[in-house]
Amino acid sequence: MSATLGTLLHELQPDWKIVAYERLSEVAEESSNAFNNAGTGHSALCELNYTPQAADGSVDVSKAISINEQFQLSRQLWSSLIDRGVLSGPDTFINPTPHMTFVRGEKNVSFLKTRYQALSKQTLFADMEYSEDSRVINTWAPLLVEKRLKTDAPFAATRVTGGTDVDFGALTRQLFSHLAASGAQVRTNTEVRSLKRQKDGTWLIKSRRTLGHAPAEIKASFVFVGAGGWALKLLQNSGIPEIKGYGCFPIGGQWLMTSKPEIVAKHHAKVYSKATVGAPPMSVPHLDTRVVDGKTSVLFGPFATFSPKFLKNGSNWDIVTQVRPSNLFSMLKVAATNFDLIKYLVSELLKNHSRKVQDLRELMPDAKDEDWTLRQAGQRAQVMHNGKLQFGTEVITSADGSISGLLGASPGASTAVPIMLGLLKRCFADEYAGWEPKLRQLIPTLGEQLNDKPELAKETFEKTSAVLSLQG
Repeated sequence: MSATLGTLLHELQPDWKIVAYERLSEVAEESSNAFNNAGTGHSALCELNYTPQAADGSVDVSKAISINEQFQLSRQLWSSLIDRGVLSGPDTFINPTPHMTFVRGEKNVSFLKTRYQALSKQTLFADMEYSEDSRVINTWAPLLVEKRLKTDAPFAATRVTGGTDVDFGALTRQLFSHLAASGAQVRTNTEVRSLKRQKDGTWLIKSRRTLGHAPAEIKASFVFVGAGGWALKLLQNSGIPEIKGYGCFPIGGQWLMTSKPEIVAKHHAKVYSKATVGAPPMSVPHLDTRVVDGKTSVLFGPFATFSPKFLKNGSNWDIVTQVRPSNLFSMLKVAATNFDLIKYLVSELLKNHSRKVQDLRELMPDAKDEDWTLRQAGQRAQVMHNGKLQFGTEVITSADGSISGLLGASPGASTAVPIMLGLLKRCFADEYAGWEPKLRQLIPTLGEQLNDKPELAKETFEKTSAVLSLQG
């Protein structure tokens, strides 16, 4: 998010001074790190939580369309930045990877078929395929059907070949590298300790080096807090009233991972399935092809873990120090009304390696314990507000637009571009109209709804696919 916003601001106002602070020795080592997230180019092609089913059996596809529209904006900006030399070759951060959904059981098969029938009528999902034939699914993803018994529950799958696997860590590093080369300051090993509004409307930012603890301070007319789980703490420190009532619930994760050539060679897809009852949407099980630093592996998960930290490199006191009179009641209500989630987390914590591989066999019947190792994923600080646990992303902005920050998780990085465009419009209202011509150079369909314009959607998708080398 911060790298995207910084890049947009530099393209629009190259004369503005930009300073970025990073607590760690390198950027993108927390939530954006490749193995700390699923790497899915979230476009609702395979994620069932974006297509809820109503009591009458119908499926609402409105959110899926919205998420897909947003990802098209991200694709366009990345394509433009490749053309401008800001980003390196596309295979350094994005690779073509089919997106699939796989379900078992008559009820789930019926739901998936209804979902397919509703989505395939939409322009952005017209290429979706559906099958209940094991022979067809075997050609899509052999690991799903090998050794699956004929007496097993009925199953079905959908596939969209135009999906992607994204290394958001590599993408973030490239964006910050370009910003630094263009005059922006990227201060690593530096932690922001205080945000204080001044009488003239600017913000006094106090920081210190994490090595040597040397203090420093600067003034800024605008501040964006893209600090992952720590965004809550920094926004609370700023004192803006808009952050009152918000809290965070930390959820960690683990992957089962293999780089065994025989397994990797048989799987080229991101396969999402149904979530366990009580599980948060971010814990939907998926079997993913991942390409990181040119090396391909297969991941399964995520399995939930618990830590009181808001970041992997956070503090064990995070969950306590966030408490304020304004958010205490909301957090207590979340705890009282989310028993299924607590039960789910406890069951996840009790699983050993063999039990996790057993879960994997729901998707990959032939999985063997010895082929898979556990790898820690990232921390997610899920938003709590008004007594509800929220699973999306939310931008918090002060009334005067001088400070803004991002809370939440999925779909996160995939929709960084539209989220930051919305922030620009809100926080730089006087400048935005003058920026629009340049923004349309970077994102040609800005303001358009591609799902309503089949010809424009096809043209845009083909252009970005060519630049991003996604025809494969």
